[in-house]
Amino acid sequence: MLTRFDDFPIHQTPEPIAHPASTDRNVYDRYWFNGYSADGNLYFGIAFGLYPNRSVMDCAFSVVVNGVQRSFYASRRAPWERDELQIGPLRIEIVVPMQTVKVTLADNETGLGCTLTFSARTIAIEEERQVLKREGRVFMDVTRFTQFGFWDGIILCDGQSIQVQGKDVYATRDRSWGVRPVGESPGGARPKTSPQVFFLWAPIHWDEMCTHAFVFEDSTGRQLNGEGKILRAFPAQQTLAAKDGADVRRMAGVSHKLVYEPSTRRAQSGEIIMHEPSGQEVKIAFEPIMRFQMKGIGYRHPQWSHGVWKGELEIGADSWTVGSLDPLLVENVHIQQVVRARMGDKIGYGVVEQLCVGPHTPSGFSRWLDGAK
Repeated sequence: MLTRFDDFPIHQTPEPIAHPASTDRNVYDRYWFNGYSADGNLYFGIAFGLYPNRSVMDCAFSVVVNGVQRSFYASRRAPWERDELQIGPLRIEIVVPMQTVKVTLADNETGLGCTLTFSARTIAIEEERQVLKREGRVFMDVTRFTQFGFWDGIILCDGQSIQVQGKDVYATRDRSWGVRPVGESPGGARPKTSPQVFFLWAPIHWDEMCTHAFVFEDSTGRQLNGEGKILRAFPAQQTLAAKDGADVRRMAGVSHKLVYEPSTRRAQSGEIIMHEPSGQEVKIAFEPIMRFQMKGIGYRHPQWSHGVWKGELEIGADSWTVGSLDPLLVENVHIQQVVRARMGDKIGYGVVEQLCVGPHTPSGFSRWLDGAK
C-alpha cells in the first residue's frame, strides 16, 4: 500500500512507509504533551498514538481544574497516510517541525475543547534507546525525544473558557516510537512472574535552562536505563538552530531519593541527583503542588487504554475528583505531579512522573501494590 510519503526519500526498509519494519503487534508511534501553571491551578495532558499493526489510532485530552479531572477520548481505524493526524474532533498540526505544534479539539459532546499552540523553548533531545525484557522477551524497545516549551491558546471546559498565555503555562512534549505494551493482552502462557516496573521521569523548567532526568529500575533498584541532561533555554522567538552538542550538558548518571506519602506509591517530596562526569553532583529537591492521573490520557484506563480496538470511530469521556481516588488501584498508580523544584538558590517548576508496580526494595515495596509505611 503506497502513501504520499513514499514519494520522499525517507525509506528505512524495502517496504512502503505504511508497513512497519517489525511485525510485532505492539509497534506504535506517539505524540504526548503536557501543560501546567506554576501555581498548580491548571494541568492538561494530550496523547495521540498510532498502532499500525493493530489498525488503531487513538487520542485523549484531559484537564484538571479545581481538583476535578475531565477527559476526552477518541479512537478510530488507523489511516494509511501518516500525516492524517485527526481523530474525530481532535487534530494535531506540525506547523514547524521540532519547534511549533498546534492541537485543536473542536466542539463535541464531551464539553471539552481547545485551540493550543506549543512553542519550543529548547532543542529536542534524544533520550537513550530504552530496551526492557521480561522472561527473555523484549516487551519495550523505544526511542524518544523530549522538548520543553510554552503554550498559547484557550481551553474550553464545561462552558468555562481558560486563557493559556505564553510563559504562564509551561510545556513538555515527547515523541516516542518503537514497541511497548498496548492493546489487548496477548495469548499464550501466562508469565511466571508478576510484572514489575519502576519509572521516574522529571523534566523541569528554570529561568535560563531546563533539566531532564529519568530512570528505569528493576525490583532491587538496579538501573536498567537512565540519564540526566541540562539544556540551554532559548529566548522567545529565537530560531532553534543550534546543535545538540552546544546546548546540552550530558550527565554521567542520575540517582534519586524519594519520601513517599504513607499508604501510596507517590512521592510527597524527593531529590534527584545528576552526576557530572567530573564527579560533582547537581542536586534538585522537589515538592509536589498538584496531581494528574495518567489514566486521563489512556494509560491503564480500564476502557480507553492505548491501542484497543473500539470501532471505526468512537468518542468517550470520563471525570473524577483527583483526591478521592484509591491510590493503590493499578489504574491510579501512574501519575504526574506538578512540582516546585530547588537547585541551589534557583527555583524551577516541572513535573515528576512515577509508575511503580511490583516489588522495589529501595522504596520498601515487597508486593504487587503495597503502599508506603
